[in-house]
Amino acid sequence: MKKITFLTFLLLSCITYSQSKKFEITGTIKSLEDNELLESATVHTERLKDSSIIAYTITNSKGYFNIGGKTADAKVKLVVSYIGYKPYTKIISVKDQNIGTLILEPANVLDAVVIRSSAPITIKKDTVEFNVKSFKTKKDANVEDLLKKLPGVEVDDEGKITVNGKEVNKILVNGKPFFGNDPTITTRNLTKDIIEKIQISDTKTNAQAFSGEDSDGENKTINLTIKKENNKGYFGKTAAGIGTDKKYEYAGMATRFKQSERIGLLAGGNNVNSPGFSFGNQRLQFGGNNRSFGGGQGIVTSNNYGLNYINAFGKMFELSTDYFYKNSESDNKTTQNRETFLADGTSFTTNSNNTSFNESDSHDASVDFEIEIDSTFRIDIESDFNADINKNTYTSASESFNNSSTLTNNSNSNSIADSNSKKFDNEVNLTKMFGDRGAFLRVELTANVNNSDTEDLVKSETNIYGDSPNQIIRDQFSDGNTDKTKIGSEVTYRYPILSRLLYLDVSYEYSNTKTQKKRSTFNFDKNTNNYTDFSDLLSTDFEYQDNVKKPRAKLSFRNEKWSTSASIAYLNRTLKNTDFLRPETNLEREFNNLEYGVNIRFRKDRTSSYRLRYNFKNGTPSLSQLQPFRDESNPLNIVTGNPELAPTKTHSLRFGASNFNWKERTGFWAFGNISLTNDRVVANTVIDPSTLIRETSYANVDGFYSVQAGGSYSVTKKWEDFGSLKSEFRVFGNHNKNINFNNGVQYSSKATSISPRIGFDFMWDDILQIRPSYSISFNRNTYDIDSFSDKNFTSHDVLISTSTFLPKKLEWRNDVKYNFNPNIADGFQKSAWFWNTTLRYSILKDQGAVGIKVYDILNQNTNARRVATEDYIQDSSSTVLKQYAMLTFTWKFNSLGGEGKKFEPKRGRRYH
Repeated sequence: MKKITFLTFLLLSCITYSQSKKFEITGTIKSLEDNELLESATVHTERLKDSSIIAYTITNSKGYFNIGGKTADAKVKLVVSYIGYKPYTKIISVKDQNIGTLILEPANVLDAVVIRSSAPITIKKDTVEFNVKSFKTKKDANVEDLLKKLPGVEVDDEGKITVNGKEVNKILVNGKPFFGNDPTITTRNLTKDIIEKIQISDTKTNAQAFSGEDSDGENKTINLTIKKENNKGYFGKTAAGIGTDKKYEYAGMATRFKQSERIGLLAGGNNVNSPGFSFGNQRLQFGGNNRSFGGGQGIVTSNNYGLNYINAFGKMFELSTDYFYKNSESDNKTTQNRETFLADGTSFTTNSNNTSFNESDSHDASVDFEIEIDSTFRIDIESDFNADINKNTYTSASESFNNSSTLTNNSNSNSIADSNSKKFDNEVNLTKMFGDRGAFLRVELTANVNNSDTEDLVKSETNIYGDSPNQIIRDQFSDGNTDKTKIGSEVTYRYPILSRLLYLDVSYEYSNTKTQKKRSTFNFDKNTNNYTDFSDLLSTDFEYQDNVKKPRAKLSFRNEKWSTSASIAYLNRTLKNTDFLRPETNLEREFNNLEYGVNIRFRKDRTSSYRLRYNFKNGTPSLSQLQPFRDESNPLNIVTGNPELAPTKTHSLRFGASNFNWKERTGFWAFGNISLTNDRVVANTVIDPSTLIRETSYANVDGFYSVQAGGSYSVTKKWEDFGSLKSEFRVFGNHNKNINFNNGVQYSSKATSISPRIGFDFMWDDILQIRPSYSISFNRNTYDIDSFSDKNFTSHDVLISTSTFLPKKLEWRNDVKYNFNPNIADGFQKSAWFWNTTLRYSILKDQGAVGIKVYDILNQNTNARRVATEDYIQDSSSTVLKQYAMLTFTWKFNSLGGEGKKFEPKRGRRYH
């Protein structure tokens, strides 16, 4: 009977689709008051029977629109929306037609409050706003499911979000962070049904939003607007699972809204390598430490707890704070085999086995104050505190053989390391605006304090063979302390040359960082039967000072289409190292360099933009690279700094473009980066051929360059009463030239790679979803040194994700991945299948669900991998999560809604 029903439904769908008619409607939108052509007005068509969206588009710079679609209905509703104007609606026949000029009437103040636009997309200056009701998803979809339906938005298996190729680095709820900086807490735990609008804009700081500044445009912010009627009450969910081989997981979340106040609680734990609080996702992804093909390592058991509180006190003061606690244990075993090639054509092999067990406890707290004295003066205070306690037990055994397979050295080491660190960061930002032309003065004050204490117990034995045999035995205890304090300030004044168009920014930045680093090492003294023999060789007592002074000027221009800027800065940096144990290695270097850049952004219209950026910057070598201290803590790899290093000089050119055609549902984005670097700092290692002991220092080299490019094109096809198909083609490529040393011989290498990918996302209403993808990666490495042979690598990946929602209340998801790498050496697995599955059934009126999930059904998860570089090939394997099955239960609750004063965000807050 079920099969007959299914086939009947399929037949009716095909008949309906075959009877659909194409239509195309054109016209122009103007305003009533000044007869102005309205750019970026939203035009969409709705079905009369259920108000579902058929097609939508936006007007161009001349107010013109062209909207097309396909429907079996004889008539549809045409709706036009624009911020500040009353919506225009008209019932029209389904046929090709030009409806002429439509006039929009301005909305009065009362209308602006009462009328809610039904437009699927609204353009608000630099913000694109999506109406959640216009995008169809499965019934109990979360925010992540919804984001995948939005044009230009991509969400990968790890939960990372990009918009037209730019990473989303902030996700807010009603303009405020939901829980810390992990976006998956928000996207995988908030349900679609409580969200009204999704706003996407360029990421700005609070101060930038307040003063009306332009951002760098490199990142995006997503703001989720809760329905006003839902700003009172609480919602949450709980989940628990128990599985084979003593596997388990549990999680819970609860959030209460009360006008402007929000309180949230989180708790979770597991021993299946699941990070953070992302427990609401029904898929068993390939991400994190569960990755099968060269992914994470070890088995992690963790417990996480969190608290979040946000409130507004009057019209002036807002508070946002959160606290997280985490404890974890990780256990890992690694086996490695590395063959290292030398410039004279010889090679040596190193085999090693390592085990590690780590226990950690961490506390993270943050408090943000936002004080808006009036419309011209704002104060932001951000404070962050972190405390970590770690204990790591580590054992290692290694042996090296020369080109004749003769044992050259071996070593065994056991260590126990305890550390206790505390970190406090505080930033105060004061912004004062003057007049109405865009002038402002900003003062930023920062204070960072970091303290760490360490204790290490090391027992090791190193044997060196050959013509000069030697044995190094260490039984040592070390205690160390690091105190780091950084005080900084920056003052910026903006002078408007042309009101709201052309600006001159002048700023002065100052910072002073002082680091005291002391490590006392004691050998075991048999006479005292204790660690009392002080080791001058391995003990250190440094004081570092890093002083930066940076005046800067920036000229910027911005109108509706262009945003350009040119800047120049003079960087004065002084590095000073005082060695209290070895005064002869004291060091002081002063660097004086210019930095400059140009940034151009052109917005052809509200849906397409182009960006070009050029920068010249200097990279100062670190004190550890500069100081001539000889570090012999590893007897097989001795490192000495080079005090003569010059700063790295880098020219970089970046290009970006993006566009989305609302009528055709097609979009693309592309980027290109070119960088040229001279005086790049690289390691210069010389290996003693008889002992294989490494002596490493640093040197400057010229001639490094890097070229990167990539892009994506996607198109979405929608069938009325049937489903949709999204197709996407992506390609990434890079070409690099590196300059390095091999056993003292300088050489260059060139690496080229290109990785195309094609993927599809087919959704058949609430019945079936299929997401197949295929990617291939081509790699080629060439060298200008005869002892190194050129290398070519190719790998293939196929991923198929499916979701079925029949019969009703039953959800079945599968993720299947196939990897093929023909270049892996014989004896290693060249291909592998990896299959995860989950089955979930809704109960308790869809408020609860029971399910079963199976990780690695085919039991092929291994972490054997091969890494090949210009001078070595390394094969390794480590501990990975093995096959398990788990029974789960999920329950969600929601009482959002009800009467009461609704929360209205204040001007200048984070949501801008």
